[in-house]
Amino acid sequence: MQSTHEFELFPDHSVTQLLFKDVKNASELRKNAMEGKINGALINPSMIVNPFQVLVAANKAVHLHRIGKMKTRSLYSEIIYNLSPTNNISEAFKRFGISDSDSAVLIVLVHPTEETHHVTDVMVKVDGKQIPVEDVSKMTDTVQIKKLYKTTPQEDKCLLDAVVCRMAIKDVI
Repeated sequence: MQSTHEFELFPDHSVTQLLFKDVKNASELRKNAMEGKINGALINPSMIVNPFQVLVAANKAVHLHRIGKMKTRSLYSEIIYNLSPTNNISEAFKRFGISDSDSAVLIVLVHPTEETHHVTDVMVKVDGKQIPVEDVSKMTDTVQIKKLYKTTPQEDKCLLDAVVCRMAIKDVI
């Protein structure tokens, strides 16, 4: 159901992704995250093509956190920011963060590799049905993603590659 990956460059930490549908308490989750009661990134799964996209954003966020170069205030807000193709932080939260009316949420947690209790603590706060993270592609709003990332018709066959490339180069251009 959940997906946990160890960071290659930071083997003492892992990233865990949890996907929920039929969520009834999105506004409560969002409020708790903003108050720091949930240590995780709450992401709108309709803007995610593949779990790999989130791994790229999380890896970059952990790297920037370690070297003290984050553009946002927390590791989890940095993950959401890194998903965006633009440098506008508030726009990234509008597009990739959850809203009070959302019925699905992708939760991303960064934790020491040995610790798993944090994952359980967050899972019990969600009033929804957990589904496999791989199912995130079934929730993807392809039209919105193509518009946001300004992809070309040639990139339709490899949308994930186009999205990840735009995420990676936003700091360069």
